[in-house]
Amino acid sequence: MSRVPSVLSPTEEDIQLLLSAQCHIGAKNANVRMAPYIYKRRSDGINLINLGKTWEKLILAARIIATIENPQDIVVVSARQYGHRAALKFARYIGAEAVVGRFTPGTFTNYITRSFREPRLIICTDPRSDFQAILEASYVNIPVISLADTDAILKYVDVAIPTNNKGKHAIGLIYWLLARAVLRLRGVLDYETAWDVMVDMFFYRDPEEIEKENEAAEFEDADFAASAEAATGEWAVEGEAADGVAGIAAAADWNSAAPISWADETNETAPASSWN
Repeated sequence: MSRVPSVLSPTEEDIQLLLSAQCHIGAKNANVRMAPYIYKRRSDGINLINLGKTWEKLILAARIIATIENPQDIVVVSARQYGHRAALKFARYIGAEAVVGRFTPGTFTNYITRSFREPRLIICTDPRSDFQAILEASYVNIPVISLADTDAILKYVDVAIPTNNKGKHAIGLIYWLLARAVLRLRGVLDYETAWDVMVDMFFYRDPEEIEKENEAAEFEDADFAASAEAATGEWAVEGEAADGVAGIAAAADWNSAAPISWADETNETAPASSWN
Protein backbone atom coordinates (compact mmCIF):
# COMPACT_ATOMS: atom_id res chain seq x y z
CA MET A 1 0.00 0.00 0.00
CA SER A 2 2.98 2.36 0.42
CA ARG A 3 3.51 2.55 -3.35
CA VAL A 4 0.03 4.04 -3.87
CA PRO A 5 -0.24 7.86 -3.57
CA SER A 6 -2.30 9.10 -0.66
CA VAL A 7 -5.07 10.41 -2.91
CA LEU A 8 -5.46 6.93 -4.39
CA SER A 9 -5.50 5.12 -1.05
CA PRO A 10 -8.69 3.27 -0.13
CA THR A 11 -11.07 4.72 2.41
CA GLU A 12 -12.59 2.82 5.29
CA GLU A 13 -15.84 2.56 3.35
CA ASP A 14 -14.02 0.98 0.39
CA ILE A 15 -12.48 -1.69 2.61
CA GLN A 16 -15.86 -2.40 4.20
CA LEU A 17 -17.41 -2.81 0.76
CA LEU A 18 -14.66 -5.25 -0.28
CA LEU A 19 -15.19 -7.29 2.88
CA SER A 20 -18.99 -7.29 2.66
CA ALA A 21 -18.84 -8.42 -0.99
CA GLN A 22 -16.42 -11.23 0.04
CA CYS A 23 -13.75 -10.14 -2.40
CA HIS A 24 -11.13 -11.60 -0.07
CA ILE A 25 -12.57 -15.14 -0.16
CA GLY A 26 -10.52 -17.23 -2.56
CA ALA A 27 -10.64 -20.85 -3.64
CA LYS A 28 -9.27 -23.94 -1.92
CA ASN A 29 -6.71 -24.45 -4.66
CA ALA A 30 -3.88 -22.00 -5.18
CA ASN A 31 -1.72 -21.35 -8.20
CA VAL A 32 2.00 -20.72 -7.74
CA ARG A 33 1.82 -17.38 -9.53
CA MET A 34 -1.03 -16.27 -7.25
CA ALA A 35 0.92 -17.05 -4.06
CA PRO A 36 2.13 -13.43 -3.53
CA TYR A 37 -1.49 -12.27 -3.35
CA ILE A 38 -2.62 -14.81 -0.72
CA TYR A 39 -2.73 -13.53 2.85
CA LYS A 40 -3.21 -16.89 4.60
CA ARG A 41 -5.05 -20.19 4.47
CA ARG A 42 -7.98 -20.83 6.79
CA SER A 43 -8.51 -24.03 8.73
CA ASP A 44 -11.24 -25.13 6.28
CA GLY A 45 -8.81 -24.85 3.37
CA ILE A 46 -10.06 -21.54 1.93
CA ASN A 47 -7.32 -19.15 0.83
CA LEU A 48 -7.78 -15.52 1.86
CA ILE A 49 -6.67 -12.79 -0.55
CA ASN A 50 -4.72 -9.77 0.62
CA LEU A 51 -7.03 -6.79 -0.02
CA GLY A 52 -4.06 -4.43 0.01
CA LYS A 53 -2.68 -6.19 -3.06
CA THR A 54 -6.13 -6.15 -4.61
CA TRP A 55 -6.39 -2.39 -4.24
CA GLU A 56 -2.88 -1.82 -5.62
CA LYS A 57 -3.60 -3.85 -8.74
CA LEU A 58 -7.01 -2.21 -9.15
CA ILE A 59 -5.45 1.28 -9.15
CA LEU A 60 -2.73 0.08 -11.54
CA ALA A 61 -5.39 -1.26 -13.93
CA ALA A 62 -7.33 2.01 -13.69
CA ARG A 63 -4.22 4.01 -14.56
CA ILE A 64 -3.60 1.78 -17.58
CA ILE A 65 -7.21 2.17 -18.76
CA ALA A 66 -7.09 5.94 -18.31
CA THR A 67 -4.08 6.19 -20.65
CA ILE A 68 -6.12 4.90 -23.61
CA GLU A 69 -7.11 8.03 -25.53
CA ASN A 70 -10.07 6.46 -27.31
CA PRO A 71 -12.19 4.44 -24.85
CA GLN A 72 -13.78 2.54 -27.73
CA ASP A 73 -10.45 0.77 -28.24
CA ILE A 74 -11.08 -1.09 -24.96
CA VAL A 75 -12.99 -4.39 -25.05
CA VAL A 76 -14.51 -5.92 -21.90
CA VAL A 77 -14.96 -9.69 -22.18
CA SER A 78 -17.07 -11.78 -19.83
CA ALA A 79 -18.18 -15.31 -20.62
CA ARG A 80 -19.14 -15.95 -16.99
CA GLN A 81 -22.84 -15.30 -16.42
CA TYR A 82 -22.34 -13.42 -13.15
CA GLY A 83 -20.15 -10.91 -14.97
CA HIS A 84 -22.48 -10.04 -17.86
CA ARG A 85 -24.28 -7.17 -16.17
CA ALA A 86 -21.10 -5.82 -14.55
CA ALA A 87 -19.19 -5.88 -17.85
CA LEU A 88 -22.00 -4.11 -19.71
CA LYS A 89 -22.33 -1.40 -17.06
CA PHE A 90 -18.58 -0.93 -16.83
CA ALA A 91 -18.26 -0.59 -20.60
CA ARG A 92 -21.13 1.88 -20.69
CA TYR A 93 -19.73 4.22 -18.05
CA ILE A 94 -16.15 4.32 -19.37
CA GLY A 95 -17.17 4.31 -23.06
CA ALA A 96 -15.72 0.89 -23.92
CA GLU A 97 -17.19 -2.06 -25.84
CA ALA A 98 -18.48 -5.18 -24.10
CA VAL A 99 -18.47 -8.75 -25.41
CA VAL A 100 -20.55 -10.90 -23.07
CA GLY A 101 -21.59 -14.51 -23.44
CA ARG A 102 -19.89 -16.82 -25.89
CA PHE A 103 -16.73 -15.39 -27.41
CA THR A 104 -16.57 -15.94 -31.18
CA PRO A 105 -13.20 -17.44 -32.16
CA GLY A 106 -11.28 -15.20 -34.54
CA THR A 107 -12.70 -11.93 -33.18
CA PHE A 108 -9.18 -10.53 -32.73
CA THR A 109 -7.34 -12.50 -35.42
CA ASN A 110 -9.64 -13.24 -38.39
CA TYR A 111 -10.50 -10.01 -40.21
CA ILE A 112 -13.04 -11.80 -42.42
CA THR A 113 -15.44 -12.40 -39.53
CA ARG A 114 -18.25 -9.91 -38.99
CA SER A 115 -17.30 -9.41 -35.35
CA PHE A 116 -13.64 -8.59 -36.07
CA ARG A 117 -12.13 -5.99 -33.71
CA GLU A 118 -8.70 -4.46 -33.19
CA PRO A 119 -8.68 -3.22 -29.59
CA ARG A 120 -5.74 -1.75 -27.74
CA LEU A 121 -6.68 -3.25 -24.37
CA ILE A 122 -8.72 -6.23 -23.18
CA ILE A 123 -10.35 -6.61 -19.77
CA CYS A 124 -11.46 -10.12 -18.77
CA THR A 125 -13.53 -11.44 -15.88
CA ASP A 126 -12.06 -14.93 -15.56
CA PRO A 127 -8.84 -16.25 -17.19
CA ARG A 128 -10.36 -19.73 -17.46
CA SER A 129 -13.70 -18.93 -19.13
CA ASP A 130 -12.18 -16.11 -21.22
CA PHE A 131 -9.07 -18.00 -22.27
CA GLN A 132 -9.95 -17.91 -25.98
CA ALA A 133 -9.97 -14.11 -25.94
CA ILE A 134 -6.72 -14.01 -23.94
CA LEU A 135 -5.06 -16.46 -26.34
CA GLU A 136 -6.04 -14.45 -29.40
CA ALA A 137 -4.87 -11.26 -27.70
CA SER A 138 -1.45 -12.84 -27.24
CA TYR A 139 -1.26 -13.50 -30.99
CA VAL A 140 -1.71 -9.82 -31.87
CA ASN A 141 0.17 -8.33 -28.87
CA ILE A 142 -2.83 -6.86 -27.04
CA PRO A 143 -2.31 -6.29 -23.29
CA VAL A 144 -4.76 -8.09 -21.01
CA ILE A 145 -6.17 -7.07 -17.62
CA SER A 146 -8.11 -9.81 -15.82
CA LEU A 147 -9.74 -10.54 -12.50
CA ALA A 148 -8.02 -13.56 -10.98
CA ASP A 149 -8.90 -15.93 -8.15
CA THR A 150 -6.32 -17.90 -6.21
CA ASP A 151 -6.59 -20.86 -8.62
CA ALA A 152 -6.45 -18.75 -11.81
CA ILE A 153 -4.05 -19.46 -14.66
CA LEU A 154 -2.16 -16.25 -15.42
CA LYS A 155 -0.80 -17.32 -18.79
CA TYR A 156 -0.79 -14.37 -21.23
CA VAL A 157 -2.29 -12.10 -18.52
CA ASP A 158 -0.36 -8.86 -18.09
CA VAL A 159 -2.16 -7.37 -15.06
CA ALA A 160 -4.08 -9.59 -12.66
CA ILE A 161 -6.47 -8.13 -10.08
CA PRO A 162 -6.62 -10.70 -7.24
CA THR A 163 -10.22 -11.06 -6.11
CA ASN A 164 -13.08 -13.48 -5.84
CA ASN A 165 -14.34 -13.74 -9.42
CA LYS A 166 -16.93 -16.44 -8.70
CA GLY A 167 -19.39 -14.37 -6.65
CA LYS A 168 -21.81 -11.96 -8.28
CA HIS A 169 -21.36 -9.31 -5.59
CA ALA A 170 -17.56 -9.48 -5.72
CA ILE A 171 -17.45 -9.17 -9.52
CA GLY A 172 -19.92 -6.29 -9.53
CA LEU A 173 -18.08 -4.40 -6.80
CA ILE A 174 -14.67 -4.73 -8.48
CA TYR A 175 -16.02 -3.44 -11.79
CA TRP A 176 -17.78 -0.58 -9.95
CA LEU A 177 -14.59 0.42 -8.12
CA LEU A 178 -12.59 0.15 -11.33
CA ALA A 179 -15.05 2.35 -13.25
CA ARG A 180 -15.05 4.93 -10.47
CA ALA A 181 -11.24 4.99 -10.35
CA VAL A 182 -11.03 5.44 -14.14
CA LEU A 183 -13.52 8.31 -14.11
CA ARG A 184 -11.63 10.00 -11.29
CA LEU A 185 -8.32 9.68 -13.11
CA ARG A 186 -9.91 11.18 -16.22
CA GLY A 187 -11.13 14.15 -14.19
CA VAL A 188 -14.82 13.40 -14.68
CA LEU A 189 -15.37 12.72 -10.98
CA ASP A 190 -13.96 14.51 -7.96
CA TYR A 191 -12.16 12.53 -5.27
CA GLU A 192 -14.07 14.34 -2.53
CA THR A 193 -17.57 13.60 -3.85
CA ALA A 194 -19.22 10.20 -3.97
CA TRP A 195 -20.27 8.60 -7.24
CA ASP A 196 -24.03 8.87 -7.74
CA VAL A 197 -24.21 5.44 -9.43
CA MET A 198 -25.20 2.72 -6.99
CA VAL A 199 -23.07 -0.40 -6.80
CA ASP A 200 -26.26 -2.49 -7.03
CA MET A 201 -26.48 -1.58 -10.73
CA PHE A 202 -23.41 -3.77 -11.37
CA PHE A 203 -24.74 -6.86 -9.58
CA TYR A 204 -26.07 -9.82 -11.53
CA ARG A 205 -29.84 -10.32 -11.26
CA ASP A 206 -31.64 -13.58 -11.87
CA PRO A 207 -34.29 -13.23 -14.63
CA GLU A 208 -36.77 -15.20 -12.52
CA GLU A 209 -36.36 -12.78 -9.62
CA ILE A 210 -36.89 -9.82 -11.97
CA GLU A 211 -40.06 -11.43 -13.35
CA LYS A 212 -41.40 -12.04 -9.84
CA GLU A 213 -40.72 -8.43 -8.86
CA ASN A 214 -42.51 -7.17 -11.98
CA GLU A 215 -45.52 -9.39 -11.27
CA ALA A 216 -45.67 -8.17 -7.68
CA ALA A 217 -45.48 -4.54 -8.83
CA GLU A 218 -48.29 -5.10 -11.39
CA PHE A 219 -50.46 -6.74 -8.71
CA GLU A 220 -49.93 -3.81 -6.35
CA ASP A 221 -50.79 -1.31 -9.10
CA ALA A 222 -53.97 -3.21 -9.98
CA ASP A 223 -55.01 -3.39 -6.33
CA PHE A 224 -54.39 0.32 -5.85
CA ALA A 225 -56.37 1.18 -9.00
CA ALA A 226 -59.34 -0.93 -7.83
CA SER A 227 -59.37 0.69 -4.39
CA ALA A 228 -59.13 4.17 -5.91
CA GLU A 229 -62.02 3.44 -8.29
CA ALA A 230 -64.16 2.23 -5.41
CA ALA A 231 -63.33 5.33 -3.38
CA THR A 232 -64.23 7.75 -6.19
CA GLY A 233 -67.57 6.10 -7.12
CA GLU A 234 -70.94 7.94 -7.05
CA TRP A 235 -72.64 8.34 -3.71
CA ALA A 236 -76.38 7.83 -4.45
CA VAL A 237 -79.17 8.65 -1.93
CA GLU A 238 -81.28 5.55 -1.45
CA GLY A 239 -84.00 4.33 0.81
CA GLU A 240 -86.24 6.56 2.93
CA ALA A 241 -83.68 9.37 2.80
CA ALA A 242 -84.48 9.86 -0.92
CA ASP A 243 -87.96 11.27 -0.06
CA GLY A 244 -86.71 13.61 2.63
CA VAL A 245 -84.41 16.61 2.82
CA ALA A 246 -81.39 14.59 1.67
CA GLY A 247 -83.20 13.55 -1.51
CA ILE A 248 -84.27 17.13 -2.29
CA ALA A 249 -80.71 18.37 -1.69
CA ALA A 250 -79.24 15.64 -3.90
CA ALA A 251 -81.70 16.37 -6.76
CA ALA A 252 -81.27 20.13 -6.60
CA ASP A 253 -79.15 21.97 -9.15
CA TRP A 254 -76.83 24.05 -7.00
CA ASN A 255 -75.11 25.75 -9.94
CA SER A 256 -78.25 27.13 -11.67
CA ALA A 257 -79.09 29.95 -9.25
CA ALA A 258 -76.90 33.01 -9.16
CA PRO A 259 -75.11 33.62 -5.90
CA ILE A 260 -76.76 36.12 -3.58
CA SER A 261 -74.68 38.94 -2.17
CA TRP A 262 -76.31 40.29 0.95
CA ALA A 263 -73.96 43.24 1.01
CA ASP A 264 -75.37 44.59 -2.31
CA GLU A 265 -78.97 44.89 -1.10
CA THR A 266 -80.31 48.46 -0.81
CA ASN A 267 -81.83 49.77 2.36
CA GLU A 268 -85.51 50.31 1.44
CA THR A 269 -87.84 52.41 3.53
CA ALA A 270 -90.21 50.35 5.61
CA PRO A 271 -93.89 50.77 4.60
CA ALA A 272 -96.11 52.89 6.79
CA SER A 273 -98.18 51.01 9.28
CA SER A 274 -101.91 51.03 8.85
CA TRP A 275 -102.47 51.21 12.63
CA ASN A 276 -101.79 54.89 12.52
